[in-house]
Amino acid sequence: MFDFHLHSNVSFDSKVAPQELAEAAVAAGLKEICFTDHYDYNSDPLKRADLFTIADYRAAHDGLQLPGLTIRKGVEFGLTRWNAPHLKELLGQYPFDFVIGSVHYVDGYDPHEAPYWQGLTVREGFEKHLLETLRCVQVHEDFDVLGHLTYACKSRHNPTHAPIEMTDFQEIIDEILLCLIRKGKGMEVNTSGIDRAGAFLPAAPYLHRYKQLGGEIVTVGSDAHYCARVGQYIPEALAMLKEIFGYVCTFEKRKPIFHKIP
Repeated sequence: MFDFHLHSNVSFDSKVAPQELAEAAVAAGLKEICFTDHYDYNSDPLKRADLFTIADYRAAHDGLQLPGLTIRKGVEFGLTRWNAPHLKELLGQYPFDFVIGSVHYVDGYDPHEAPYWQGLTVREGFEKHLLETLRCVQVHEDFDVLGHLTYACKSRHNPTHAPIEMTDFQEIIDEILLCLIRKGKGMEVNTSGIDRAGAFLPAAPYLHRYKQLGGEIVTVGSDAHYCARVGQYIPEALAMLKEIFGYVCTFEKRKPIFHKIP
């Protein structure tokens, strides 16, 4: 089993040491994990960025080993329309195995927080985030998979507490997926939406559509920020991917490795 989306205390929003998360991964029966600490930019370049230093990253992750557990080094990079050069610069400073590209901000606001939703209908809130995601994947080249495509639905401020129905935004979704496929980028199945919005991020119909359009690369991650969530709902996600693709991907040195799901 694999969990390729974990946040340690190198991230601004986690207090858990990498060693503790790795031990939790072993306890959960995982065989391979990847730390993907936040390197996050607000979409408004004048607002705060939540970045780590490479020195802190090295101090936390380099040399960490546990018997029976493969540990990869990654980053979750916050995509904006203007920060592609910043990602290229970061990748020149450390040999990451894996890069998740995620869109956490729209017009300076995070859909996870209440201010984003003020004055918006649910449909408008979802559509704004999806359109921003499209614009970001169009300008970025250096990430490996798109993180939690339907991120906006898991917010506790989403009035519906329900998934985003793909058919409600089919044209935008198809443009995002086709852009990823043209660039050779993958899709993440993020399990953190199960107990917050009732579905993976994104849900099965998105993965079927990604495959139908020619997509091949899929990873799975819990988005855990503390030990209890490490590996959470990964077996269920793998069961879904077995039905759709028959395999799941991990990454080493920025190259996908395809694992048949038994």
